[in-house]
Amino acid sequence: MATVRLEYVAPWWTYWLHNFPHFSFLFQSVDNTFKPEEASYQESLIILACVGAVGLGLSLLVLAAYLVCVCCCRKDMDEDTKRPSSRCVTWAAVVTGLIICSAVGVGFYGNSETNDGVYQLTYSLSSANHTLGGINNLVSGSVGNVETGLKLHLERLDEIFSTKPEYLKALSFMQLMVNNVIRELTALPDMSKADVDLSAIADQTAFVEYYRWLTYLLLLILDLVICLALCLGMAKQSRWLLITVMAFVTLSLILSWASLGAGTATAVGTSDFCVSPDKFIVNQTTDVLSADVAHYYLFCSPNLPNPFQQSLTICQRSLTTMQIQIQGLLQFSVPIFPTAERDLLGIQRLLNSTEFSVHQLTALLDCRGLHKDYVDALMGVCYDGVEGLIYLSLFSLLAACALSVMLCATFRVWTRLGSRDREYDDIDEEDPFNPQARRISYNPRRSNVHSFCSYTSSLGSQSNLNPPPQSASNAVPAPEYMNQSMLFGGSPRYDSVPLIGRGSPDVLSCVCLCFPSQYSPSMRTTYLSMTDAQIRHFGTDFQV
Repeated sequence: MATVRLEYVAPWWTYWLHNFPHFSFLFQSVDNTFKPEEASYQESLIILACVGAVGLGLSLLVLAAYLVCVCCCRKDMDEDTKRPSSRCVTWAAVVTGLIICSAVGVGFYGNSETNDGVYQLTYSLSSANHTLGGINNLVSGSVGNVETGLKLHLERLDEIFSTKPEYLKALSFMQLMVNNVIRELTALPDMSKADVDLSAIADQTAFVEYYRWLTYLLLLILDLVICLALCLGMAKQSRWLLITVMAFVTLSLILSWASLGAGTATAVGTSDFCVSPDKFIVNQTTDVLSADVAHYYLFCSPNLPNPFQQSLTICQRSLTTMQIQIQGLLQFSVPIFPTAERDLLGIQRLLNSTEFSVHQLTALLDCRGLHKDYVDALMGVCYDGVEGLIYLSLFSLLAACALSVMLCATFRVWTRLGSRDREYDDIDEEDPFNPQARRISYNPRRSNVHSFCSYTSSLGSQSNLNPPPQSASNAVPAPEYMNQSMLFGGSPRYDSVPLIGRGSPDVLSCVCLCFPSQYSPSMRTTYLSMTDAQIRHFGTDFQV
């Protein structure tokens, strides 16, 4: 049954990122080959990371220009003019909130993809590290058994067979085979250094990935909390909550641009590696492995010879030859030298265990196991990892732009709430149309004051009628709505009490009494524009 050989093909997005321009600090073009040890290549990645800083600077400039325009170009506008603008600001805040929620969804997906890719990388490194560790253990164990155990038994047998030259000749031949096994095993490349390097890389990668994943998770949660807090602040019209939202929006804006720069530089650097990983690994392993060994594991092609095949074959033949020699000595020498049986059986056990170790070593040194780990690691980094970084960069870009617009809209809402509060503060407390004026303590001298709203509603129908004279005995009772207002302490809850017993009020009276929040200072102007005839008609009732 033919075995399927795994092959790695770099995805198209790695080539797209690999073709990004690379410039040094002096704005000189830099080779985009992955060379992290060179200063010029490091400078090119730093410049790519500064894209986030440039975006942050532009955002702050736009925000500063907007704030200057809002603060310096404000005009006094009536309520009818303000309503459409308020709706526009509200819809802008809602749309930016929806964009941020969509960006957060993209960010969650990208964060998960990147984490999966890095996990696959660390798992493959751990698997390769386990394989290399097994190779080191088998080589060191086999060499130790041959050097100590076999030589010790051969020395004892040399003393026992000292009177038999033919047996001594067999022992000399076995000693030659032992030296061949030791030489070929020690000729195998030492994997201990590579084992340590892979273990350190896996641990550092897992450590960095954990904090990267946690940082992005907190940033995503922060953006969601900002959207919820903004909706709550606009619903409650709380200025302090909006100020808190603006502070956190500014913090999230800075973090979003910073994550965009870091993600872009990481994605480009990783793509430079993914386009040609074999060349970089061969250059990095020259101190540990020869070029033919590195190519054997990186490509695992049937056309490439196994660099360990000759050494393993010599070891296997030497061990088989010694097994044959031991079988002959057990058959012919034990009847003559019974004391030699113990050492011969000891040599046989050591040869069996060493031969089994050589078989395991042959399987571990085969390229298919390590090549699979290598391809899996590349798949995790260059497919899931880089793809996740692209989605995270998209999230950062969308979130940064939407947060900039949200900050402008939130500041506009905050200023409008402040303007409304100042308008209420500027109303004269002596203004009879001021909703707060009805909270003043009840004065018996003003119990007969006619409502100006009643005047405006009945002026046309009562223009030819004279008011009946008033006397102390039959004074007109206080209006019912004023009695209710006095009874409940002028609480705003009772501002909407209708005019009972005063006919059908017009629109102005409804606005004055039922909707005190819609009161405008223009009503006071109308009140103060009463003519002398109108004052004589109503007497001194309006002389407050």
